[in-house]
Amino acid sequence: MVDRGTDVVLEVRHPGSSAGGTIFRPNEASTPEPRRPTQLSLPAPEKKLTLFALRLAVLEKIASRLGSLGFVWATVVLLGGFAGSLESTDFWFVTVILVIEGARIFSRSHELELQHQSKYTISGINGFWFLVRQVIQIFHKAADIAVNDNRPPIQETRTDQSRQISRTRTWQSSDVPMLPYTGWVFVSRNVSRVFYWLQIASAFATIVISMLKLIKQDYRGNDPKPKSTNLHAALTLFYALALAESFLFLVEKLYWEWMINVLQILEKVNQECGLERFGTGSVRRFFYDAYSRCLNGSIFDGLKMDMVIFAMELLVSNSPDEHLIGAEILCRFSTNKDYSIDTLQKIGTNLAITERLVEMLNWRNQNQEVVRRSSAEILSKLASKKQNSLRVAEIPGAIESISSLLESTRDSGQATDEIGENSISQTDLWTFNNLGLLILKRLARDQDNCGKIGKTKGLLSKIVDFTYAEKRLLKDPNAAVAEPYKILAVRRSLKLLRRLVTSTGATGKNLRSNISGIVFTVSNIRETLRHGKKRPELQKIGAEILTFLALDEGATEKIGGTGGVLKGLLNIFLNDEIVENQTSGVRVSAGESIAMLAQGSKSNCQRILRSDNDALPGLVKALNNQLIRLNAARILRNLCAYTAPDQFHEQLKEVKYAGATVLKAIQCEESKAQEVMVGLAPHILKLISPEESTEMFKEAGVSKEELAEALVKILKRYEQPVPKVPRIRRFAIELTIQMMRTNPKTVKTFQNLGMRNELETVFETAAEVENFDIFSGTVGLARHGSTINELIEEAMQLLS
Repeated sequence: MVDRGTDVVLEVRHPGSSAGGTIFRPNEASTPEPRRPTQLSLPAPEKKLTLFALRLAVLEKIASRLGSLGFVWATVVLLGGFAGSLESTDFWFVTVILVIEGARIFSRSHELELQHQSKYTISGINGFWFLVRQVIQIFHKAADIAVNDNRPPIQETRTDQSRQISRTRTWQSSDVPMLPYTGWVFVSRNVSRVFYWLQIASAFATIVISMLKLIKQDYRGNDPKPKSTNLHAALTLFYALALAESFLFLVEKLYWEWMINVLQILEKVNQECGLERFGTGSVRRFFYDAYSRCLNGSIFDGLKMDMVIFAMELLVSNSPDEHLIGAEILCRFSTNKDYSIDTLQKIGTNLAITERLVEMLNWRNQNQEVVRRSSAEILSKLASKKQNSLRVAEIPGAIESISSLLESTRDSGQATDEIGENSISQTDLWTFNNLGLLILKRLARDQDNCGKIGKTKGLLSKIVDFTYAEKRLLKDPNAAVAEPYKILAVRRSLKLLRRLVTSTGATGKNLRSNISGIVFTVSNIRETLRHGKKRPELQKIGAEILTFLALDEGATEKIGGTGGVLKGLLNIFLNDEIVENQTSGVRVSAGESIAMLAQGSKSNCQRILRSDNDALPGLVKALNNQLIRLNAARILRNLCAYTAPDQFHEQLKEVKYAGATVLKAIQCEESKAQEVMVGLAPHILKLISPEESTEMFKEAGVSKEELAEALVKILKRYEQPVPKVPRIRRFAIELTIQMMRTNPKTVKTFQNLGMRNELETVFETAAEVENFDIFSGTVGLARHGSTINELIEEAMQLLS
């Protein structure tokens, strides 16, 4: 927050704020913003899948334990203890069941792994026509798979919403040939399907055999004498275990098919997560991972998973497919208002994930375009929280990586990056540009981050380049519809530039110097001021940037010396056709800019007086406009203070017509309006003769005694310097001195009103803040020509 000249500190108001608010004052201790109510998170949709995975795991583990018990019972008790006593039918039945159960138990995890890799969902309950369709699909795909082990690696191309992930150096899991010279028969995805059907068939076979033997209980065949007293019980228990295990297995498969194919739980969760346009592959992969954890560890391990953690794990993997899935999920969840808070909190507290997202910004291959864009969108949301923005900026090379998103399109119709960026479409290129500007704009809310942005090589030039708007783009009201990304880039770059130039202290000084040193900065803003009548929001931001750049003395002359800048600002400020409340204070911002450029600059004041013969009358007339009167008074004061009267005597005569308005305001107004008018009054008295002065007081309906009394009241009211009106005491003393100089009779009036006592009080309470023209935050940058104590001494001498 800064200010120059007649006032102290400039604040940038938010759009829609009161145009008459205090804008020139030193920083005060800011009051903390009220805490916003915490957003309640909705239940995570993936909880349905983790619960489904837990129930499946319970059925699977019970069935597996029963199968293991039956396997041990058959090998140890039946075949080990009663092998010689078994009838031939029982022996072969037990052997067949034992082989089936053993194969199913020990291959269950491998079958799940193959299904997981090939993303194949079991759906055998759909019956014969499903099997026919699968066989047809297999034969159709057989032509694409080589029949010998010398075939080249398989290339997968994924086309979904223009997203492509190609792998030419690795195998696709579902297409791996398990055995040589077998063609499509032993491809992994087909082996997975064979496993499934064999398990279903073996389960039914086990149930049929077990039920037949348990119903008949005929374990002795045609022999009427039992061969063992315990054989009957041992076989009964074995068949019961085999029946229970197979029955639970089929229940599990039936539950699986019911939930996936009938209730379509994957599609529903996918829709609730907002991932419809990505297909169900992400949700399906999450479910398999949760189910695998429930099977391989505790049944509750899968409950600890959620989509965000799952996506974060995929993001740090080495697979391009997994990078894409992880980035898409995180991007969707971080931009969803229902889940963004929790998602951004998890990402922000995980340094490895944040570093990976920053690293992905540098991935420029065409196949990685979607991952790069998703990473940029996630970081833009992450940077919206100040704490997270600090973490992002602390990552080494983060600002450089973000800068890589910005590619100028001003000189060529497409990007011309040396590594092949020219293959990216114009729309995608502008998308990256806008995301890069958005991330930088949010990072720039912290002053330390502003310093890092300024130190990044070439970044300021890129930002300034995006502030350029073509005349056609500014004047065409339909441009926002036809080319919204260009208007958005101009707006974001201007806002980013405004945040940079409003930095305080040494950081702000260096940034303003560097930005004003870029030759296109002022000329780009000039085009917006000149042709942006239909884009007042852009004109407002441009004027604010010039206001802060004017804090640098060298920049003040550069801005004033750039043709058309001051004229453009005056045209906006004095244009009564602009409805201020509909344009978010564009006239106020233009007035602030003119006042700052005129402060302390004789050349700029002369440029204003020479720019238009109607400038001074327009400024005098503007004193009657409540919205812009303060800035009009500031400009007039600067023109009078820094322009030689002998050179522009005729032009400055116009200022005297503002005298009556100024005197009325001193009597009636308070606070800021009164301070500004008191500051202008002594300069008007210098320009007029005693006769004109008498006429001015008569026109205003105010006597000199009443004005003197008002000045004494001001000094009584403000016993201490007030940050909101830091110069009001100084201006009151200046007006007192000028009144006593032009009319010695007023000395007696001030003596009778007790002005000496008030001056002594001001002398005792004088503060350093009253001696500076310019402030950056709480740091004074330039002093007045005389201190307030020197003014008091001069006033005391005149009173004597």
